[in-house]
Amino acid sequence: MVVEAGSLSVGALREAILHKLTYAVGKDARNARVHDWYVATALAVRDRIVDRWMTTTRRVYATGEKRVYYLSLEFLIGRLLDDNLSNLGLLETARTALAGLGVGFDEIRECEPDAALGNGGLGRLAACFVESMATLGIAGFGYGIRYDHGLFRQMIVDGRQVELPEDWLSFGNPWEFERPEVAYEIGFGGAVETPGGPAAPARWLPARKVVAVAYDTPILGWRGQSANTLRLWSARAAEPMRLDVFNRGGHLDAFADQLAAQAISRVLYPDDSTERGLELRLQQEYFFTSASLQDLLRRHLAQFGSPDSLPEKAVIQLNDTHPALAVPELVRLLVDEHGLDFERAFALARATIRYTNHTLLPEALETWPVGLLGRLLPRHLQIVYEINARHLAAVRARPDADDHLLGAVSLIDERDGRRVRMGHLAFVGSAVTNGVSRLHGQLVRETLFRDLDRVLPGRITHVTNGVTLRRWVEQCNPGLAGLLSETVGAGWQADGSRLERLRPLAEDAGFRERLARIRRANKERLTRRVARELGVRIDPDALFDVHVKRIHEYKRQLLNVLETVALWQSMRADPAGDWPPRVKLFAGKAAASYHRAKLIIQLIHDVGRAIAADPLVSGRLAVVFLPNYNVSVAELVMPAADLSEQISTAGMEASGTGNMKLALNGALTIGTYDGATIEIAERVGPEHLFLFGLDAAGVAARRARGLDSAAELAASPRLAAALDLLAQGVLSPEEPRRYRELVEALRHHDWFLVCADFEAYWQAQRAVDALWHRPSEWWRKAVLNIAGAGWFSADRAILDYRDRIWSDRPTA
Repeated sequence: MVVEAGSLSVGALREAILHKLTYAVGKDARNARVHDWYVATALAVRDRIVDRWMTTTRRVYATGEKRVYYLSLEFLIGRLLDDNLSNLGLLETARTALAGLGVGFDEIRECEPDAALGNGGLGRLAACFVESMATLGIAGFGYGIRYDHGLFRQMIVDGRQVELPEDWLSFGNPWEFERPEVAYEIGFGGAVETPGGPAAPARWLPARKVVAVAYDTPILGWRGQSANTLRLWSARAAEPMRLDVFNRGGHLDAFADQLAAQAISRVLYPDDSTERGLELRLQQEYFFTSASLQDLLRRHLAQFGSPDSLPEKAVIQLNDTHPALAVPELVRLLVDEHGLDFERAFALARATIRYTNHTLLPEALETWPVGLLGRLLPRHLQIVYEINARHLAAVRARPDADDHLLGAVSLIDERDGRRVRMGHLAFVGSAVTNGVSRLHGQLVRETLFRDLDRVLPGRITHVTNGVTLRRWVEQCNPGLAGLLSETVGAGWQADGSRLERLRPLAEDAGFRERLARIRRANKERLTRRVARELGVRIDPDALFDVHVKRIHEYKRQLLNVLETVALWQSMRADPAGDWPPRVKLFAGKAAASYHRAKLIIQLIHDVGRAIAADPLVSGRLAVVFLPNYNVSVAELVMPAADLSEQISTAGMEASGTGNMKLALNGALTIGTYDGATIEIAERVGPEHLFLFGLDAAGVAARRARGLDSAAELAASPRLAAALDLLAQGVLSPEEPRRYRELVEALRHHDWFLVCADFEAYWQAQRAVDALWHRPSEWWRKAVLNIAGAGWFSADRAILDYRDRIWSDRPTA
């Protein structure tokens, strides 16, 4: 029997925790350590989830309803104790139960490691979506990889990023269930026997096989009404060791196959700057895609008997191009393993698969060398060629077909070495392709897939991203959550539109003061963390100017840093000026092989060091970099932010989700006309944001005129002076040439248009200063931001997917 959410008594939960501590952890309460109490609590909570999980699974089988299979290389789920207790309505119950045992809830919460299963917005979106599907009662099923070490743990040494392995699984994961009986062989290399040609059933003889073993984590929806499955795959060798080699004295060589297999699920995004790294990336993508498709096809056939009903009973959603091999893999399984003819198999695959595009960046639009794909996945290359041949034959039949069009829409890029275009493959092999904001969907149609849209029209749409209000307001900002429940009523956690009821309260001075006090408490919490971990004291009464996201040139942390340098110099020139105290907070990881992004991190630290040593600005300006940015750090930062930096080069940020989280917590946005920031401005009112700079059309026009910044530097002495400081080594006296390459790129090849937008950004920041001096107006705008941001809920986004993309008749 499933117990209603929130109905468990304090005493019953206390007894359940003690039972788990004794019989699952094997510890006596008198000798238990903090981590023991965490595991016991997690297991007791998990038991309450399992009942709901089983009930949901039985319902889905009984009704035969359509399942949504969400394939993503990332699931940035963060910590689950708070999430699960909150969704069960047991957060305060658990706090009281543990207090009765002499255990502090906050202490055991901090003991839980962040699940190292993602990097940024892509993985956080996937995590929000699987939770929202459970909340909405949609039969969702997430598939990904169980990384042993995730991306990496970021340390800062002398201002430089250092990558260390993340050890989140050192003490196990109490939320998961290992499924050794759910295992699939995944082949690589070898030869293909095709007696009937590439479109006929073939026999692939892999040279090497690994085994994908499932680990299941139940994902609970709000109020515990249903729970879906997140199934993550771990790679193993077919045999644990070569005993014959071991007995001959090859004690290390005996484990070579196991080590090679385990490397597939060791880390997220291994460095692909080498040939071996590139091959490992491809192995990862095929490994989890093949295991997931074998698993879902097994489930479908066991329940419905025939693959013919696949499009009516299943949707396979590709979260970016990482799982794009699902197209040839599903065709291979249907043709080679189940005997369907090629045309029917491809029709079923296309009708079942949907593709979400997340980027317009060339380096993120995956392409694989034909030689590598053919060597590693020879059967799949045959299938890709066959799909492409049929696709191009249809294009040739058009009256407007020419060599340019055929080259543009081909799945094979013939330039600079033949490469398979994974975005094209996902587009051609799916029923719908969606962008993740309105602008992004437009740019996908007009630029990225313009020619494909011409030959296969009506397939491109958009669904603007969303975030779960449960985690990103209710859990991380309990003070604000209580205020919202008191003023707009219960239920806003699952219906963001209710936040619109806050609009009249923007004129209520008492309400604004309460909101300001909540923010102040959140800032104090963050300042304590900064002091404890970095030894830096920052003023909670200062304006917290927050720029937290992956470090990348298009996200323009460099623009923020240059404005910081110019501000510092202006404050020095006018120390009596009315400069509001400001703390610039940065956080984010740079890809291990992304030299320039890592250099920007070092620049942030050098600027911060120089400012901290300057008595002229002491107490009025500070720069802080929070290392190892993850979900838990974000949960501290978002509620404490006053200003949200969303300053990407227009047309390059697909959507963003940090912009939504910050607006929901009442931060005001300074941003460009990019991604979902445009839609936030529409929902909130553009006059309540600090918008600046070129829009996407302006960016294209400026780039067309060239990338030299001489005119912008001549028009902005403060920018020219800031660049001179960098170039002359003032900020890096121990290495004067450290930032020369950054400066030269900005002066002569400013692809991301930092210089072009600098003056507009400077003026927007001075408007921020002016408003900060008028607190009643600032907090009025903060209230209106919260009210308008409720639309950016993951639940709203999932309902949009359900109605327009996952339906039997998807509509673009």
